[in-house]
Amino acid sequence: MPEKTRQKIHRKTRVGILFGGKSAEHEVSLQSAKNILEAIDRDKYEVTLIGIDKNGKWSLFDDSSYLLNADDPKKISLGPASREVTLNPGSRYNNLTGISDTPSAGSVDVIFPVLHGPFGEDGTVQGLLKLAGIPFVGASVLGSAVGMDKDVMKRLLREAGLPVGKFLVFNRENRTGLNFLDIEAELGRPFFVKPANYGSSVGVNMVKDESGFEKAVEEAFVFDHKAIFEEYIEGREIECSVLGNENPVASIPGEVKPRHDFYSYEAKYLDENGAQLEIPAELEDRIVARVQELAVETFKVLCCEGLARVDFFLTSNGEVIVNELNTIPGFTRISMYPRLWEASGVSYPELIDRLIQLALTRHEKDRRLKTNY
Repeated sequence: MPEKTRQKIHRKTRVGILFGGKSAEHEVSLQSAKNILEAIDRDKYEVTLIGIDKNGKWSLFDDSSYLLNADDPKKISLGPASREVTLNPGSRYNNLTGISDTPSAGSVDVIFPVLHGPFGEDGTVQGLLKLAGIPFVGASVLGSAVGMDKDVMKRLLREAGLPVGKFLVFNRENRTGLNFLDIEAELGRPFFVKPANYGSSVGVNMVKDESGFEKAVEEAFVFDHKAIFEEYIEGREIECSVLGNENPVASIPGEVKPRHDFYSYEAKYLDENGAQLEIPAELEDRIVARVQELAVETFKVLCCEGLARVDFFLTSNGEVIVNELNTIPGFTRISMYPRLWEASGVSYPELIDRLIQLALTRHEKDRRLKTNY
């Protein structure tokens, strides 16, 4: 066999790690990308770093200088970019295009998006990648959009007969006349006010009395045009990771024990002592089985693929209630998703490898579909 052919067959898979983004979860994404880059198998994968700044500009970055203050979650930021790029739809071998210099900026075989929140986890980037014909890790357009919108998510879960807490939803246009007493009558108190389309507890407030109501509502509408009001469920916070496409499997569950009022953004990403993560959670076997069953059912009902983390409440009478699902859960060094799989026997490098292979398998399957007559 000619040497050139042999090298082509055995070349490394080119993985583009797509990170940063325009959302309020930009810094979380930088931390996630850092951990994936450190763990990915460099003998098998060639990595291209594609960072998106807070204005939405895509650029290539060198792995030696792509982050500033990399070890400080409160100060971490993008480093200097090497060149600005965009996608080149339909070009398999030169699908990254330079903006202001030579046309080609190389290509990637698969994209690993670690974009948390809007403009990355909500189906927008997934749609762009599908149009460009590039395989990507994680849920496709529908699963990503549904997973981001807590209102639609909870309605679908409720329709499927899965246990969810009580909730109310208001758009910016119909918030006139919205008052604390009406919400309290429906949900009791305390209750939570959240932007419907966000993650990582951004814009989330626990309302304990009327004095904090208006401020919580205002903050929710800063981040979204739709706010969701959820009942407070007294119980343990249990999380479970899911992995797979058509036949997903669940990890062992873990438990979050917040040291703040609830598992806030600060507790998740800024304060290493903000919560105690118990892995595995101390649960009866029947509860473990129930959590895993519901995690997989939730994953399927919400049309997910690749990966997701499903969050639950476990009440004192043993009822397991679905709180929400995250289609691109955090991959930071204190994040539950990779830690739960590690405790389940799947190492961080192996987890990354499985996710990439799931993306390539799905893309090949989709490629066989007929798109025109």
